[in-house]
Amino acid sequence: MIRKFVSYYKPHRRLFILDMLCAFLVAICDLFYPMITRNIINDFVPNQKLRTMLVWALVLLLIYVIKTGLNYFIQYYGHVVGVRMQADMRREVFAHLQKLPFSYFDEHKTGVIMSRIINDLQEISELAHHGPEDLFVSTIMLIGSFIILCTINIPLTIIIFAFLPLLIWFAAKKRIKMNKAFTESRIKVGEVNASLENSISGIRVAKAFANRDYEIEKFQKNNISFQKSREFAYQAMAEFFSGMNFIVDFLNVIVLALGGYFVYQGHISVGDYVAYLLYINLFLGPIRKLIQFVEQLQLGMTGFKRFNELLEAEVEVEVESPLSLKDVEGKIVFEDVSFQYDENTHILDNVNLTIEKGRTVALVGPSGGGKTTLCHLIPRFYEIDEGRIFIDDFDIKELDRSSLRKNIGIVQQDVFLFTGTIRENIAYGRLDASDEDIIEAAKKANIHEFIMNLEDQYDTYIGERGVKLSGGQKQRLSIARVFLKNPPILILDEATSALDNATELLIQQSLDELCKGRTTLIVAHRLSTIKNADEIIVLTDQGIEERGTHEDLLAQKGIYSSLYQAQFTLT
Repeated sequence: MIRKFVSYYKPHRRLFILDMLCAFLVAICDLFYPMITRNIINDFVPNQKLRTMLVWALVLLLIYVIKTGLNYFIQYYGHVVGVRMQADMRREVFAHLQKLPFSYFDEHKTGVIMSRIINDLQEISELAHHGPEDLFVSTIMLIGSFIILCTINIPLTIIIFAFLPLLIWFAAKKRIKMNKAFTESRIKVGEVNASLENSISGIRVAKAFANRDYEIEKFQKNNISFQKSREFAYQAMAEFFSGMNFIVDFLNVIVLALGGYFVYQGHISVGDYVAYLLYINLFLGPIRKLIQFVEQLQLGMTGFKRFNELLEAEVEVEVESPLSLKDVEGKIVFEDVSFQYDENTHILDNVNLTIEKGRTVALVGPSGGGKTTLCHLIPRFYEIDEGRIFIDDFDIKELDRSSLRKNIGIVQQDVFLFTGTIRENIAYGRLDASDEDIIEAAKKANIHEFIMNLEDQYDTYIGERGVKLSGGQKQRLSIARVFLKNPPILILDEATSALDNATELLIQQSLDELCKGRTTLIVAHRLSTIKNADEIIVLTDQGIEERGTHEDLLAQKGIYSSLYQAQFTLT
């Protein structure tokens, strides 16, 4: 995993190398101060070398001016490296999300996915910048301090550095607990995000049912769970830092006492003693940086592990050298097709169905019979378990998914509109469409006049998910989008079931226009909307039980007839 993490530095290696070079020079600059101090106390002051002392003071000032510039570069461009790596990772994981099957999003919460892309990558960015820098500078400072301290007094230096194994042992022991704590914390923050995203998206429903207190209580459960996991993480971190800081403070006491004793014994001078104290502080500084590095490593690598889990999710698999679907006529054949979502959810079993090009076929039946699922199998939103599906004699498994889906238009009951303008949402059907094409599609969907009466017309902002529009208006925009796409195969999945009768009539006129010359599958509960279909298929959990025209099925007095009579009686 470390190797893969390091690979993200490659596109930014020049800037990263400059950052590390600046960090190296800062470490060298820090090593000068104790050396100059030692010479001032041992030589320049006792021997009254005022001119030399002033020269070295100016040299030290110049060093600090250079150090200021180096620190600016490190703080700015070092973070830039981290942000650019974060952007690369976010781009990669978002592109990966586009390749994941529907089943992945069925099983994973949106808020949890968002947490991995935003929160986790933020911690990775901090590690990318500070981690190598702190580790590199600390190593230089430790080695430099050790060499210079040895020039002052080797036995005292060896005694001090003998405590390093204790630091390493303690850090390794506490690291395990921290890793577990921060991993748990990441999981919980994802759950909080998921709960928050769900509650905000459904806030209108919550208000409609006056369930404010329930929503607060539901959110608070996840919030408290996150709070407890975070408290556990901070407990582990407190044990680590307090223990490490105690060992560091203990080293300060050792240096102060042993250094004083060595001065008392005449082994080192007062200037050497002061320089030693200064170098020990330089020695302890890197240790504190290493302590900070361990925390960043835990946060960053925990996030990177979760980031990798997302990247390793299985994508929609293509066959080698897939075929491109062109010049589609629209014939669809299901041959012994079986499908189940999981071991406990069996939907379709050995379905055989042929839909000739240009024909309109309606799917009816009780909920859970597999009508929508059957439609979702055609564009390969899900992979069938057994059998084959053909479009114009091409097995869809042999086709490039993109070319397959470009030839299929879908209008659903639950319309999703993107945050943006009317123009942008219609143009989603064909991104390179001209304004004239967009307007023509809107006219065919009977929405153009409504748009022209708006203040900003096609540039009207419709709010998140089209919240500023009515259900019928949103539905007509989705139909305009499909008109613009102009696919040879059309799937209408309960496209009018959520609308009032007057709006349904208007929408149905648009849909009738849309269906002309296309192979169309209609999933409908309102049977009055599919009376003119070329064929009606009754699909239940037992498979295809009836098929024929509206008149044929009424004459059979079977399931369809019962459903139709029940709706007719209710109306």
